[in-house]
Amino acid sequence: MSEQAKPTTEVKEVNVTQAQATVANKYERNNRNKIRSNRPRRSDRKDRSEEKGEQLETKIVTIRRVTKMHQGGRRMKISVVVVVGDKKGRVGIGVGKGDDVRSAQDKATNQAKKSMVFVSLKGNTIPHEITFKYKSSRILLKPAAPGTGIIAGSSVRQVAEVAGINDVLGKILGADNKITNAYATIYALAALRTTRL
Repeated sequence: MSEQAKPTTEVKEVNVTQAQATVANKYERNNRNKIRSNRPRRSDRKDRSEEKGEQLETKIVTIRRVTKMHQGGRRMKISVVVVVGDKKGRVGIGVGKGDDVRSAQDKATNQAKKSMVFVSLKGNTIPHEITFKYKSSRILLKPAAPGTGIIAGSSVRQVAEVAGINDVLGKILGADNKITNAYATIYALAALRTTRL
């Protein structure tokens, strides 16, 4: 009996030491959290682009009222498509949904800032002609002489303006959907190359 009692007491001692270790770890974690909570928080978080001093121009491509079916009926939301650019060769597009136009536009602008791409420019125009197909849209872009301006319609013009392209000829050859045309224009501009292959 005495032989059996010794191992059980040893096991209990091990359990007690493990319990003490877990309590000590918990205490350290609580102290760490208290130290973290005492740090001053950044109340006025600004966007990185605003901190750097970049001026981004925003243009709304479309504002739509969309619905979603739920158990109680239809839920109405506002969907906004926005293009953002710095007029120096960077441009992005974003889609946002919200209960009102302002919240949807803010979400779309944040998404557009995250999805910005760099556009290769040659002066105030594009380096070469390009035809690009995206879904049902087909876009043709041609370089233009200085002083020509942006001769393009719909969302192609808006994307070119925020990207900083002053002289370009554009033609929408496919569908007339503004959203897919805006995406096709951005992908076409991203595919431009200044060097010959």
